[in-house]
Amino acid sequence: MRRVAVSGIGVVSPLGNSTAEVLANARAGRSGVRRLETSFASRLAAPIAATAHIDEGVGHGIDAGKARMLDRFSLFALIAANQAVQGSGDALAGLDPTRAGVFVGTGMGGTHSMDEGYQTLYGERSDRIKPYTILMGMHNAAAAWIGIEHGLQGSNMTYSTACSSSTVAIGEAWLRVASGQLEVVIAGGAEAPLSPGSLKAWEALHTVATMDPADPAASCRPFSKNRSGMVLGEGAAMLVIEPWERAVARGAHILGEVLGYGQSNDASHITRPSLAGQASAMAAALQAARVAPQEVDAINAHGTGTQANDRTETAAIRAVFGARAAHIPISATKAMHGHLLGAAGALECVLSLLAMQHEVALPTMHLQQPDPDCDLDYVPNTARAGVAAQVMLSNSFAFGGTNAVLVLRRAHRAIAGR
Repeated sequence: MRRVAVSGIGVVSPLGNSTAEVLANARAGRSGVRRLETSFASRLAAPIAATAHIDEGVGHGIDAGKARMLDRFSLFALIAANQAVQGSGDALAGLDPTRAGVFVGTGMGGTHSMDEGYQTLYGERSDRIKPYTILMGMHNAAAAWIGIEHGLQGSNMTYSTACSSSTVAIGEAWLRVASGQLEVVIAGGAEAPLSPGSLKAWEALHTVATMDPADPAASCRPFSKNRSGMVLGEGAAMLVIEPWERAVARGAHILGEVLGYGQSNDASHITRPSLAGQASAMAAALQAARVAPQEVDAINAHGTGTQANDRTETAAIRAVFGARAAHIPISATKAMHGHLLGAAGALECVLSLLAMQHEVALPTMHLQQPDPDCDLDYVPNTARAGVAAQVMLSNSFAFGGTNAVLVLRRAHRAIAGR
């Protein structure tokens, strides 16, 4: 198995649209959650979400004709992928296109396009559906457009395992590169679930947080006793991954290393988290990475802010790390960027790599009331400087029971030949 480097990162998110902006906002504890001001907000019990902002008047280097065929989730994905490729220092230059792939995770695909089509059909009772509705709404649209944009002829895969989709995508890409099946992969996730139909459907499931009337931005409170649920978010995060030796040889600025990936299936309940399942995924990831539990310096938790997940995840971390669990800094960044569903794992992977690179433990915001069932070190409310983590876990646990965990390592410039 070859070592696998991350040589490029691209991001469109509620915390910003560049790695510098995302890190600065996360470190400062600034929340991307806000009150929705859309025309349908009055129909929502909790009109809040973590929204991404892109200048609609700017082409982002994307052909105007192509842009008209992109659902919002595909637009996010393509912008992030282009950013990652540009930041990688020409990782695709001179590469056999059949040896380069695209692996993208999404939980809901093109919800805006499908919602718009249903509104036309049922709300307006019109048969004039846009001709590209299927092509815009299909889950594999984002990955397909990235492949077309960059002429990548190797495996083009879309994973849809709810909230673990992009973690699975990055993990599966790691497997392909580490085993030598592919040379370069653009991997990550994209999600744009803030359409009216999607928001109402999530609301009906009773997993969405109630809005804090005093401060809507503080509505998501992972691991806090007064947590009330998750807040939906949108965006995309993409990585360029390639063999470590190749990145070093071409003088790339290596941003981190993917050491391994583990997966498990709860096989018990469609929504209720499983302690055994979560612990199994973390253990499998450590085994794949050949990392002992005592070598893990920090964790980016799934940390949704629901009562069941946060309690279960705390117990699962204790099951894997024993007494040492109490001494591992754990960040739940969804408090700031919301739950990007299928793209959450990719954004959290990016935040983990940036946190290690800059020796900071990112804060778990809005944690004002300690919960006896959630008694670990969640880095409450303020970032912690001087945390020189070398190895991190990034956890993703999903509806349907697919759990996935990445093991990441900090890249030292001396090692990377810089």
